[in-house]
Amino acid sequence: MSSRIDKVIARQREKIADGAYYEAHQQLRVIAVRYIKQSNYDAAADILAGGAKELLKAGSQKGASASGGDLAIMLVLEVYNKAEWEISGGNDDAEGRARKKRLIELLREFPSEEPTRKRFIQEMIGWSAKFGPLERGDSDLHHAVGSVYAEDNEPYDAEKHLILGTSESAETLAKLEYEWYTSDEPHTAAIYASRAVFPYLLTGNIRSANKALLIFTSRLSAANPQLGVQDVSSASSDVRVFPALPLVNFISLLMLAIQRGGADLFRQLTTHYAAQIREVGIWDDALAQIGEQYFAIKIPRQGNPLMDMMSGMLFGGGQNKAGSKASQSRAAKKVEAPPTSMELD
Repeated sequence: MSSRIDKVIARQREKIADGAYYEAHQQLRVIAVRYIKQSNYDAAADILAGGAKELLKAGSQKGASASGGDLAIMLVLEVYNKAEWEISGGNDDAEGRARKKRLIELLREFPSEEPTRKRFIQEMIGWSAKFGPLERGDSDLHHAVGSVYAEDNEPYDAEKHLILGTSESAETLAKLEYEWYTSDEPHTAAIYASRAVFPYLLTGNIRSANKALLIFTSRLSAANPQLGVQDVSSASSDVRVFPALPLVNFISLLMLAIQRGGADLFRQLTTHYAAQIREVGIWDDALAQIGEQYFAIKIPRQGNPLMDMMSGMLFGGGQNKAGSKASQSRAAKKVEAPPTSMELD
């Protein structure tokens, strides 16, 4: 069977090399449907994945990448879902890891401008949510998607996947936010740092929040020696102090308060930095939610505060202050305001 499938893919590869993209696409679909009707899902997956990879590699000429995207989407909808293949994060689940790896490899073959990529991502995450242990979708897949968006300089899309990713995602997100910050004014550092820290806090991931803050501030201090950064150490903690950037210090102290302090310390911090926080203008909902989540300071219940705050933080709320300058001066490409929703795409 493996030999037969290899021959099929080889024949279609020749057609693709000759530019017969539509013909190869249609023949691959017909062959895959035949295997699906026989419930031979492994064979169908090999056909679709192999064909999709070759077409995506061919690029956008004559719709080759669109045809490849169609086969990749078909792979998820008609094979992964119909076969009810489960996803597992266990180290002993070789099949589950192989299935994820295949999807990630296909994702990386998509040209960044190919419209079908977004649909493929939606279906891939949807499959992992339906047949995996996490309702939000598999962490490895979120990390892969967020990393691809980060490489393409799509910060808004990258953010909402990286915060649901793996332990490696914090570094990717922090580096993304720092690079984005370099296109804005120097005094806006805390705004970009908060985009790497607050979402992790709001999802209860203190470890990743700490990691993201450390990486962001390390890059900030290394690239700007004129800031006069001071490292303050005590028996229980180390804090990097930026005399010229008070709100960066606020975020560092907030992390310490969450791990070692109480409600009184949180109130003192927000009171001390109230003027600067008010000037930023987009942190109120986030800090209110953090106050309730970590310090039991109740906030009025109107709608869903977490969803509203996450929408504002990640998907464009307060855009005039958080990203207006960056969206105008982004070196790689213009960053547009994202939709105000929690839909993952």
